[in-house]
Amino acid sequence: MNYLLEFHHSPTDFLAAAGDLLAARPVESTVVASVAGRMMRDGTGGIPAEAGIASWWLVVRDQAGEVVGAGMRTAPFPPYPPYLLAMPIEAARDLALVLHGRNEPVSTVNGAVPAVQVFADTYAAATGGMVRRAEQMRLQELGQLVAPARPAGRLRVAVSEDQDLVHRWFVAFSVDAAAQAGRHDPHPPPIETRDSVGHRIDAGDIWIWEDETGAPVHVTGYNPTSFGVARVGPVYTPAEHRGHGYAAAAVAEISRRLLDEGARVCLFTDSENATSNGVYQRLGYRPLVDMANLVIEAG
Repeated sequence: MNYLLEFHHSPTDFLAAAGDLLAARPVESTVVASVAGRMMRDGTGGIPAEAGIASWWLVVRDQAGEVVGAGMRTAPFPPYPPYLLAMPIEAARDLALVLHGRNEPVSTVNGAVPAVQVFADTYAAATGGMVRRAEQMRLQELGQLVAPARPAGRLRVAVSEDQDLVHRWFVAFSVDAAAQAGRHDPHPPPIETRDSVGHRIDAGDIWIWEDETGAPVHVTGYNPTSFGVARVGPVYTPAEHRGHGYAAAAVAEISRRLLDEGARVCLFTDSENATSNGVYQRLGYRPLVDMANLVIEAG
């Protein structure tokens, strides 16, 4: 079967085309749906012009015109990885060949297995490279919330004065999360830019736990509800403040707020990070689907 790869350059146009698919698979589609929603809300985001790579949103259609897959390339930080949702294997293969054919460099790809694996293998074969699995992610959905013991202090919404602190913590999150999972890449890609952190703070999406002295000791963010699903993250406690239950308490309180608003709640964990997986399982999160971060190394 042949598939049509339909590229869009506006989140509004993309959501108009792919909305029914995202609504039918709202949890599995959470990253693509929430990024599109944030870019529409903030009016910013995407790959910077100086990178020389254009942002895009992808809709995959079958011969009948039905939408059967989706993806995006909008990450604002190098190496600007595409993110793919589930799609037919042939479509994932075709996408890799299209990007290679138009000389669009891809060294990392994230998203649903097996689509990302097929894409990466095809792109690597076309360029003479090799594929390495850098990270195995697990998307988990909250069932019945189990409240943990509450540590001293309180959860409060972040304010503009917290922007630099939150950004530093988000940069540190990438390094520490990799180390906790047994990976020691000293320069993992960032998860947010300073500007995107500022937009999330302005929208009320970032929360900080203060200890009993009023000192910030932990940060948890969330992505606002898209198609009935809200996603918690990032979740970060600096090493010197760990072991007090701040992460569990913050995630539980934010998850409860989202549940009370009527949302289904999900989050991502690193499959190799036993610590974070244990915390979330005790709160009531359960594995739903596996995702992967694949690196395409030059031959």
